Amino acid sequence: MVCIRQATLDDLLAMQRCNLLCLPENYQLKYYFYHILSWPQLLQVAEDYGGKIVGYVLAKMEEDAVEPHGHITSLSVARTHRKLGLASKLMTAAHRAMAETFGAEYASLHVRVSNKAAFHLYTETLGYEIHDREAKYYADGEDAFDMRKYLKGKRSRHSAIRSFWQHDSD
Repeated sequence: MVCIRQATLDDLLAMQRCNLLCLPENYQLKYYFYHILSWPQLLQVAEDYGGKIVGYVLAKMEEDAVEPHGHITSLSVARTHRKLGLASKLMTAAHRAMAETFGAEYASLHVRVSNKAAFHLYTETLGYEIHDREAKYYADGEDAFDMRKYLKGKRSRHSAIRSFWQHDSD
């Protein structure tokens, strides 16, 4: 069994280790410190009963934005603990903290165009929509989808338009 909880300073090295083992984009430890010192409510970890960090979400608030919104910087779950719903639970905890603590209208993230598993998680499970495509976003030159999920019952413009047309055709 695994519990989802807010990250602490003591978790940062384990979060970085999880990142290094699972993801091609890696961050220096000072980046994790910056996040936890600035937005401690938004960092969540998945911890097994042995006390091992097996997943995390690193998130922040976009401070210079017109609409207050959060951004998912990184999400990682150890290969041994995938397909257990941990990524969804981590993301849901971060979304809740964004909305309740900071009044975020939506959450944004970037995902590699080739990352079909993550794309499926974000669109089908979590309800994100593509906002834009950013060419050569990643260091290796791969494009990214810029995605958004509206929080607190907010609906995206695309959802509102779809809803209008579906209702109109009834």
